[in-house]
Amino acid sequence: MPHERPLTLYRNGSVYSAADPFASAMLVDSGTVAWVGSEQAATSIADSRMEVVDLDGALIAPGFIDSHVHITETGLRLASLDLASVRSATELLDAVARAAAGLPGDGVLRGFGWDESSWADPTLPGPEELGRAAGGRRAILNRADVHSALVSPALADAAGAAGSAGHDGARAAGDALYAAREASRPSERETQVLQSQAMEHAASRGYVGLVEQAAPGISGADDLRLLMRRDLSAGPEVVAYWGQAVSSPQEAQKVLDDLGVPVRGLAGDLNIDGSIGSRTALLTEPYVDAPDTRGRAFLTVEQAGAHLAAVSAVGIQGGFHVIGDAGLQLALDGLRIASEAVGASAVRAAGHRLEHVEMASEAAAAALAQYGVTVSAQPLFDAVWGGTGGLYEQRLGHRRAGMNPFLRFHSAGVPLAFGSDSPVCALSPWESIRACLQHSDPDQRISARAAFLGHTRAGWRAVKHRNPLMGQLVPGAPASFAVWRVDELMVQVADERVQAWSTDPRARTPLLPALDTEGLPECLQTVHEGREIFRSESFGRQPAR
Repeated sequence: MPHERPLTLYRNGSVYSAADPFASAMLVDSGTVAWVGSEQAATSIADSRMEVVDLDGALIAPGFIDSHVHITETGLRLASLDLASVRSATELLDAVARAAAGLPGDGVLRGFGWDESSWADPTLPGPEELGRAAGGRRAILNRADVHSALVSPALADAAGAAGSAGHDGARAAGDALYAAREASRPSERETQVLQSQAMEHAASRGYVGLVEQAAPGISGADDLRLLMRRDLSAGPEVVAYWGQAVSSPQEAQKVLDDLGVPVRGLAGDLNIDGSIGSRTALLTEPYVDAPDTRGRAFLTVEQAGAHLAAVSAVGIQGGFHVIGDAGLQLALDGLRIASEAVGASAVRAAGHRLEHVEMASEAAAAALAQYGVTVSAQPLFDAVWGGTGGLYEQRLGHRRAGMNPFLRFHSAGVPLAFGSDSPVCALSPWESIRACLQHSDPDQRISARAAFLGHTRAGWRAVKHRNPLMGQLVPGAPASFAVWRVDELMVQVADERVQAWSTDPRARTPLLPALDTEGLPECLQTVHEGREIFRSESFGRQPAR
């Protein structure tokens, strides 16, 4: 839905801009921010050439970029049975039975979001129980972390998962989970619809960019090709990574050539380890509630080092999915091996990234900074699983303190880019920023401004976007922004002593929505490089006067 006029003047609101912290108006000229300034100045420049948008007190801010998302799976979650609220195996089976009764034909029953760590009795249903509830259908019910799922006997048989590695009762992980996903994959037409639904949903939440984390065991190369070959001009910009390990520059180049679609690198969900919820994150000490396991390593140190050396030599980004502290040490050892093989300067120049990194000591954070690695983290993980009595404490005990160490990374100089890992967590950027402010460990809280930058400008820098001004609203920058209805604007920092001074106008600190209230900002319009990709029915325009 492109604008009809090349000049659009937004006025009578607030503009979050480093160019003018008190700006209330912005002029867009053919997809570029041409000017930001005061309402008085807007009155002097408005003329009949312009489409004038009355913000009526709304906020314009740079559009968000989600640094870790799975687009097709996000569409699947939007269209699937929501199991986040079930609190027992019985409730889960009842929900499955109701959904199965209303499902036509022999389609696959899909569900997302169950988390037995929140149940009084964490016992999972067995395969026979699940099969009866599903009415004999193929069913796959993904756990909240999407690292394991409950699979009905019909689907297990179709996938050949029964008896394979990772298959235990109705629960599937590892190879068994990958097989179940492959056997329940939607058709090409269904996939296209799901991708459209996911991107429309993202645009309605103020996202102008999505970083797709594709990998062989998640959505597959065909899914990635469908995504990257579609017309992406009507929605958020999509940047993709492909999570496949290589052992030489030649193999890296062959993988890139065989994909046939552009990817930023061989990184993202290339798993070094799994998840804390499924007890597959790789730890230095055993799980508190499973003393016989420390998780699982999906790669060896030698494989990690060879991969990083290969992609560094080609000059593209590499990286891994890393959650546990032992998993992070494996990645750091891989970075050391790569630096010895191709040189530290080549490793730093490649701009590698690690996803999640939930457990990192001060020494590990310093090492990441030394190697020039960006951490792509998910603040809502702490909001959902942190805190007293939460999943982290159940699995890790006292080690929950200091997890998702955002302030530690900032202090060490590690660039932070934030995302949702959708469908694991919701595409809810302001809720994610609030999670940084209200981190369950007060020592790891960061300001709203730092969190906002991690959700905008830092995300574009992490993918090495072609335009260095993307993610900010200053003259000459792309007109990529969202308009928000907000209750109040303020400065929010972790230290109240700093906050008191930051609100002084002399500090010239741009204001963001107050996030300590019950409601979150409402997205009214989303624009990417001058193209309107979402507009709420309640957001109107008026002609120039």
